[in-house]
Amino acid sequence: QLQLVESGGGLVQPGGSLRLSCAASRFTLDYYTIGWFRQAPGKEREGVSCISTVGKTTNYADSVKGRFTISRDNAVNMVYLQMNSLKPEDTAVYYCAATSIRGCSSEVSGNPRLFGSWGQGIQVTVSS
Repeated sequence: QLQLVESGGGLVQPGGSLRLSCAASRFTLDYYTIGWFRQAPGKEREGVSCISTVGKTTNYADSVKGRFTISRDNAVNMVYLQMNSLKPEDTAVYYCAATSIRGCSSEVSGNPRLFGSWGQGIQVTVSS
C-alpha cells in the first residue's frame, strides 16, 4: 500500500502562508492522482485541491482558488500545497490522499471516498 506523510502545518496568523508537503513511500508517486483534503471539527471532509499524475491538470475548491497552489515533484515522490492569504476558516486537519483514478475532475477532487491511500493528517490553525 502506498504510504503518505504530511508535514509543514502549524499556527499562522490570518494573511500568512504555509507550505504543506506530502511524502510518498513504498510505491512511486507518478502512478497516482493526488488530492488534498481538510476536515474541521464537526464538519465533513472536503476536497481542497487535486493534481494529476504528472501535474498536467489541477483543480481547486472555490474557497481556495487564487490563494492555494498544488504542485508535485515525482522525481522525489513529493506533492506540495502552497497556502497563501490564509483565513481563519482555513483552520482544519489537512490530509493528502492518492487514487489510481486519472484526472482531476470535480467529481474526483471533491470526493474523499475515491481515494484509497491517506496520510495521517496535519493541523493547520489560522488565528491572531
